[in-house]
Amino acid sequence: MSMQRVLTTLGCALATVLATAWSAAPPAESARPAATTTVRTHDGPVRGAAHDGYRTFEGIPYAAPPVGRLRWAPPRRAAPWSEVRDATRPASACPQPAGEVPGGSTDEDCLHLNVTTPDGTGPARPRPVIVWLHGGGFTTGAGSSYDAHRMVTRGDVVVVTVDYRLGALGFLAHSGLPDSGAFGLADQQAALRWVRAEIGAFGGDAHNVTLAGESAGGYSVCAQLASPAAAGLFERAIIESGPCTGRPGRPFAPSSVPLSTARAAGADLAAKVGCRSTRNVVACLRRVDVSRLLAAQDTDQRPAHATPLLPSDPAAAIAAGHFPHVPVLIGNNHDEGNGWAAGIIQAGHPVTPDTWPDVVAAFFPSPGQAKAIVREYPVHRTDGGPVFGAVIGDANFACPTTRTDSLLAAHVPLWRYEFADEHAPPLTPGTPPFPLGAPHASELPYLFDLGGRPRDLTAAQHRLADTMIDYWTRFARTADPNGPSLPHWSRQTVLSLAPDDIVPTRTVQTRHHCAFWNTLG
Repeated sequence: MSMQRVLTTLGCALATVLATAWSAAPPAESARPAATTTVRTHDGPVRGAAHDGYRTFEGIPYAAPPVGRLRWAPPRRAAPWSEVRDATRPASACPQPAGEVPGGSTDEDCLHLNVTTPDGTGPARPRPVIVWLHGGGFTTGAGSSYDAHRMVTRGDVVVVTVDYRLGALGFLAHSGLPDSGAFGLADQQAALRWVRAEIGAFGGDAHNVTLAGESAGGYSVCAQLASPAAAGLFERAIIESGPCTGRPGRPFAPSSVPLSTARAAGADLAAKVGCRSTRNVVACLRRVDVSRLLAAQDTDQRPAHATPLLPSDPAAAIAAGHFPHVPVLIGNNHDEGNGWAAGIIQAGHPVTPDTWPDVVAAFFPSPGQAKAIVREYPVHRTDGGPVFGAVIGDANFACPTTRTDSLLAAHVPLWRYEFADEHAPPLTPGTPPFPLGAPHASELPYLFDLGGRPRDLTAAQHRLADTMIDYWTRFARTADPNGPSLPHWSRQTVLSLAPDDIVPTRTVQTRHHCAFWNTLG
């Protein structure tokens, strides 16, 4: 196996782990809520669970199961029901390999969402709504992994987390499948339409919706900004570590691909599962077992553009100003690449002065580019890991986020942050080969209890978590994150978020070598 194949595979695998490092787990018996509550939707009544200060409604279908002839079809409305539907437990995650979801999932009946709402909500006093799109490289993840009760109770907002089709089931493209290449994005739009129609019954304001996400979820927000079909479905956007200017040549950050590229990948998948030479390729693919599809699909999954849902690459649409002009909160983490670098080193690929040129060449096959990167980021005897992490983070996240920032800010109010807690709780078990700082996804435990489990935060980190929730929910409420008792967040600078050290900074571009990356192209 080539060095590039090894490193790319390891990197994508670690991206899955880092997207949300903890799997969803049911609460212990002693913690199960005793009281329940019922809400009536247009499709039928659902019974959720009452907790201390908030209510949860889990596993609500927002579209019909995408099975049979609906596999690789746009989402259809869920069938109504008359009996009260239990919504006290999560539904199945969408099909995916083992990883974030223990044992993975092969259940295609997965188009569900989860609603968390504070006590006291109702039509007379609706709360702002945050719709959260999970990360996971468009291959793994589940909305139920994100326990939003702290955001809901502290920020007085309603949070909706969404499951959408992943992998080949969400992003396969084929000439025989109309609208193919972006079914996962279509699912997200169906969930937003459900929110418009139903969230009022849960105490949410259907006309004050913030679409938010991290990593692949953040890039999904970019895609929805660029999709004409999503216009009018949300009023604000939050993009965490999913810059809209990502591109396939920088493989760690999410991006989209041209429809022609996606169709070529779809043809390869059809061949792998024995469908390429059949008379009706689509019918053959729809008969293939889910586990076989998961085994055959590429590790790298990306939505297709040049499609009806996504007419152009989000980067091009945003550069041209062709997107709804809604306020945006956007940011990245200080050490985005360190988790990948550590994982690759631990897998037996050390980064030393001798190996560094070959490591760079594996990701940047152009000899001129590789040599320029080695000169810009020299590796000395003991700092190979952090230097490798800086290259991954700067090239894939920090500088593309800076570029996205400048493109969006030309048209809309925008606030930029950099999460910079150098002692953020570890995302993976074991001892890393070097301190990871604030790697990809490390901001998530400050906003959510991942997998229903609170992280071990220090008192100062708890204060930072509270402040971040205040910023995020204030932005959702008023389109401006600033508020009483919060450190001022200027639109002219990047706000660095660290425990007891929330300060504006103007050094992001120089610290992350963005002038170099802009020149490198």
